[in-house]
Amino acid sequence: MKITFDWLKDHLDTKLKEDKLLEQLTNVGLEVESVENLSSGLDLFKVAKILKTEKHPNADRLKVCDVDVGEKEIKKVVCGAPNARKGLITIYAPPGAVVPKSKVKLVVAKIRDVVSYGMLCSESELNLSDESEGITELPTKEYEKNIGKSYFLKSNSNLIDLSITPNRPDCLGVRGIARDLAASGFGKLKNLKEKRIKSKIKQTLKVKINKEKNQACSSFGSCLITNVKNTESPKWLKDKLISIGQKPISAIVDITNYVMLDINRPLHAYDADKIEKGIVVRNSKSGEEFTALDNKNYKLDDGMCVISDNKGVLGLGGIIGGTRSGTEFDTKNILLESAYFEPRSIRSTSKKLNLDTDAKFRFERGIDPLSIEDGLNKAALLIKEICGGEISKIDIQKIETGKLNTIKFDTNLFEKITGFKISVKEILKILEDLGFKIKKEKKYLKLIVPSWRPDILQEIDIVEELVRINGYDKINIIDPTKERNKSTLTQSQKLFHFLQRAIASKGYLEAITWSFTDSNYNDHFKDKNKEIKIINPISSDLGVLRNSIFSNLIMYMSKNLDRGFKDLSIFEIGPIFTGSNPGEQNTVVCGLSAGKKSRLSWIEKDRNVDVFDVKRDVVQTLVEAGYNSDKFFIDSETPNYYHPGKSGRLFLNRGKDQIVAYFGEIHPNIIKKIDIKTESLVGFEIFVDNLKLPKKALKDQKTKFEVSDYQKSERDFAFIVNKEVKAQDIINAVSSVDQKLISNIKVFDVYEGENIPENQKSIAISVTIQSSEKTLNDNDLENINNSIIKSVENKTGAKIRS
Repeated sequence: MKITFDWLKDHLDTKLKEDKLLEQLTNVGLEVESVENLSSGLDLFKVAKILKTEKHPNADRLKVCDVDVGEKEIKKVVCGAPNARKGLITIYAPPGAVVPKSKVKLVVAKIRDVVSYGMLCSESELNLSDESEGITELPTKEYEKNIGKSYFLKSNSNLIDLSITPNRPDCLGVRGIARDLAASGFGKLKNLKEKRIKSKIKQTLKVKINKEKNQACSSFGSCLITNVKNTESPKWLKDKLISIGQKPISAIVDITNYVMLDINRPLHAYDADKIEKGIVVRNSKSGEEFTALDNKNYKLDDGMCVISDNKGVLGLGGIIGGTRSGTEFDTKNILLESAYFEPRSIRSTSKKLNLDTDAKFRFERGIDPLSIEDGLNKAALLIKEICGGEISKIDIQKIETGKLNTIKFDTNLFEKITGFKISVKEILKILEDLGFKIKKEKKYLKLIVPSWRPDILQEIDIVEELVRINGYDKINIIDPTKERNKSTLTQSQKLFHFLQRAIASKGYLEAITWSFTDSNYNDHFKDKNKEIKIINPISSDLGVLRNSIFSNLIMYMSKNLDRGFKDLSIFEIGPIFTGSNPGEQNTVVCGLSAGKKSRLSWIEKDRNVDVFDVKRDVVQTLVEAGYNSDKFFIDSETPNYYHPGKSGRLFLNRGKDQIVAYFGEIHPNIIKKIDIKTESLVGFEIFVDNLKLPKKALKDQKTKFEVSDYQKSERDFAFIVNKEVKAQDIINAVSSVDQKLISNIKVFDVYEGENIPENQKSIAISVTIQSSEKTLNDNDLENINNSIIKSVENKTGAKIRS
């Protein structure tokens, strides 16, 4: 929003200077973005008189003019304007002046061998209007005494550009800004006694608002002004618009722009003679077209609010008018419109059509619905004053009546929220200055919110208004307490970050990807969930919310493998989505491993990563988080994106509460379809939301591990068990023998076939036995071997394989 201090003074009675204004604007929440002196350099443009014209000796269409610019020396200026003639008073720009429109700096120049000292300017070149056919013609009576004087009066008032937040539509008019300044003590708001239209002439053009679903126009005010003579705007009006960077067009258009900027009331003037059988405000039909005032053709969708007549669309309500009913200099009768349009409809329509106008900018934020009549009165009387004509009675059509919002306000709330106190008397004065109507009740104030403040909805908004006007600097600054007695993280947050560190400590690199993904990848991992499409995706290949983090991880795993990273483990912790409604999402830790283990190691033979690697990572992470592995229950029911024979799911106890994790090889068909180039690909998912918080405190990842200085011994055992017995059952049986001596248990073979009875299988394990106190002798090892065999046989029904 651009304003000047001079314009503000039309509404604000103050003795303070502009430098204080800039400070106060920011204090009341109206941020000053920039300050610019528009009159800088314009004082060089002078009122001048053409004394004589001669035909240019070397050009048929050019003239050499002798120009009086108020100096002793007459200036020779070459000019191509057809209206350049003896006696014409115009505007002269000397060498050194910068033309406002083209930003060209003038110099003394030879034009077809004749030296020209400066130029004579058209209104278009000076941004005074679109007139470019000839040089500016100034009225002789008014300007003959001002030859040599600056045409643009030097103004001490700068152009101030304000950043108005979307919740303050009232400050998109100069009066709204003046009201805030007056309430803050910067001056007194002038009581402008606006004249009202007094007419007995009836408005003859019928206006109808169709009552239909999603009708965006609730009120449409209008008045007919007949026998007008559209002309150029008077100097005071041109100066107002030019002072904020607007270009004058014609008196009627300039007046509607002036009223919009002055009191934030957008208006539109139609050529009444071009309207066929009255106006109908309705929803558009798909495929309707019209040419707007920006000379572009727009094709409309269903449900857009249009102003129409019997022939079709005249304009888009609250956004832009059409060329078919636009006013011209020869317009004789006009219909002046002042209406209210719903912000939501304006936003939707302008976005679909990619249209941005001053009216749209205001309506989408919320115009004062009770300013319809004020806008018509102010504009119509100005049109009559400048263009003549007769004004009809104001006609206002409504399909609904808005009610002013009422708030019960407890004055004690202010101190509770802000930490400082102001008197009730001061509260009443601030609110009254801002336009609130107040009724005192016993325990509270009953406040009627002014119609121009759609953002005031509840008590806390009143507190914000009071502290904004009274001054944010009154809020006491309290340094934060440096001593922290309690943890700032909840147990759930601690678990989240612990799992992050626990997975990273196992050699996984953390990835951070979008919560949305490519449907081509997501289809492989959505299992039985529905695809959740994004209505307005940031790109075509990120069009759905992810049902599994695998859909993103496998995409980036493939890219890294293609770049030569053969053995890689990555993970991510974040949300997955099961539906489009709030709450239909889960937090998951998801990891992928590809390639081989110990590829470059000379100590251990390399091998493909397998299901037991990710199973170990999942179990170890949960144990580190404080969960009892003795109670874990694991079975083989997994989603369809895992290998059906090389995967598992994990519960925290045998009661099969909620699924805590899945782990296993990624299904070979998916690897083939994605064409991911690796020897092996395994993954896991831990569902954080299904983890009941552990009773034990989270263990520190920096746990010290004891390293024994004594000889270790490795023993291999092969057991024949029933097929339903799992390898984990054997591992649990072995680990229960003596945890101080048994340091590692590894399954290295599972066999079914020749020499193995039907419905049975052979499971071979390697057990590392090591003491931290002594070197074990043969007798010690023999006792442990026997204990292992006995424990496995008793707990699983196994028999040692001979």
